[in-house]
Amino acid sequence: MYDYIIVGAGSAGCVLASRLSENPDTRVLLLEAGPPDTASEIHIPATVNMLFKSAYDWDYQTTPQDRAGGRSVYWPRGRVLGGSSSINAMIYIRGSRVDYDTWRDDYGCEGWGYTDLLPYFLRAESNSRGASAYHGASGPLSVQDLRYKSDLTGAFVSAAKNCGQPVNDDFNGPAQEGVGYYQVTQRGGRRWSAADAYLHPAMSRPNLTVQTDALVTGIVIEAGRAIGVRYLRRGVEETVMADSEVILSAGAIGSPQLLMLSGVGPAAHLREHNVPVLADSAGVGGNLSDHPGVTAMWGTPRSKSLWEVAGPRNLARWQMTHSGPLTTNIAEAGGFVRTDPSLPAPDIQWHVLPVPFVNGGLADPASRALSVLITLVQVGSRGRIRLRSSDPRHKPAIDPAYLSDTADFDPLVRGIGMAREFAAARPLSRIAKVELAPGPQVQTETDLREWIRGDLTTLYHPVGTCAMGGDGRVAASKLTSVVDIQLRVRGVERLRVVDASVMPTVPRGNTNAPTIAIAERAADLIQGRAPLAPLDPADAALTTA
Repeated sequence: MYDYIIVGAGSAGCVLASRLSENPDTRVLLLEAGPPDTASEIHIPATVNMLFKSAYDWDYQTTPQDRAGGRSVYWPRGRVLGGSSSINAMIYIRGSRVDYDTWRDDYGCEGWGYTDLLPYFLRAESNSRGASAYHGASGPLSVQDLRYKSDLTGAFVSAAKNCGQPVNDDFNGPAQEGVGYYQVTQRGGRRWSAADAYLHPAMSRPNLTVQTDALVTGIVIEAGRAIGVRYLRRGVEETVMADSEVILSAGAIGSPQLLMLSGVGPAAHLREHNVPVLADSAGVGGNLSDHPGVTAMWGTPRSKSLWEVAGPRNLARWQMTHSGPLTTNIAEAGGFVRTDPSLPAPDIQWHVLPVPFVNGGLADPASRALSVLITLVQVGSRGRIRLRSSDPRHKPAIDPAYLSDTADFDPLVRGIGMAREFAAARPLSRIAKVELAPGPQVQTETDLREWIRGDLTTLYHPVGTCAMGGDGRVAASKLTSVVDIQLRVRGVERLRVVDASVMPTVPRGNTNAPTIAIAERAADLIQGRAPLAPLDPADAALTTA
């Protein structure tokens, strides 16, 4: 018997396991479907692509996308201690202030505005640049500048600057717009996942139990109350009970799937799969949002590819000193821009890679090219997660409904034009000799839209499928919330969801840092502690927690 059972050892689950087990009288069980995070390719930053379709990846595929050429899109998600923080590109981005204030103002999520969450970003963070009004320096999550930066990504930053883009050395500071290098969740040239930051230091505690290779198959619900979970381990189904709460941290795909398998979801859909309806919750699995992107690419015949210098010599260098090319996160540089000056915040994010990026990162990167991923971060399209089967071993149907909101096309078209402008500017024009994608033959808006349909892929940031909302329905949101602002599942007692699925909308930027901040705040809510006081860096001094 445990006080808390946490399902999923991804970023949120690792935070919760650590924070809840700080109380020695609290018994915590953390269940993870995947294996431990011991593989060397997890810890070497530059080997991130080797983790795709590996034993550490759920290896999801979307349903065929009507507006993306009828293609099914590969979605990697971490299936390992640390979850996607153990297989991602390590970029540390929080998003725009506008994102969190929208959660509060448009979706009734009191306590989740920018100034409410900033103290939790600070509590989590240990930034190598030191403490400031915008950054923490004593948290468990190591955030550092890149040790290795390619000349190719540097040329992009300089060319964008020469085209009028501001240079920004801190996308999590006073302004998000501009171009520059990303800070990364690394420590001394090594990946620093949520498992490194939170879980491993806590695993010696006698009141924390961590089980890997444990596939949770359902939540035990009796009389409208969650009392435990069922899970498969080594082919045997076991049941374990919780005295206080069951907490789902299985992510934007896993958490709604588990709710539906357990009888919490849209009643008609559950009946289709002969799942007894315990709580008719229409919002479960809906509101799926992701950052889609396309890749503009140029051949760079005179510049050595990263993979030409990442041989045995530099592997040995990394092993001995954690320095050199293998410390790159690949997506070294980028930034944010408003393609329409009237927008309240950026709608496009750049991810700039000194390698070719083809087929969602699955194609061989060993050729000379520069890739500019043009990522839509103000997304109108909404999709959904649905069961394919009542068998929990079957993957669910994932339909992000890419480009179903046709307004999502325009920023991508404008972003391609801006990327071409940067490539034609010095110093990048001296290096990027041939446009490989979209290609010089793709010029008209009609041609560009057709190319976008054929190239569109995920930037790995699904959210929203167990969306949070206030008790008073906000008509403008058109959202049926699954959890309240305490992250408690509506219709079932003693059950919460704490992960990226609770985000009402996807933030403007990579979602790992926001997920960690959500879990930090949730740990206070679960334990009945008063949340940290709101903090506005514009008019408040840094406070520590």
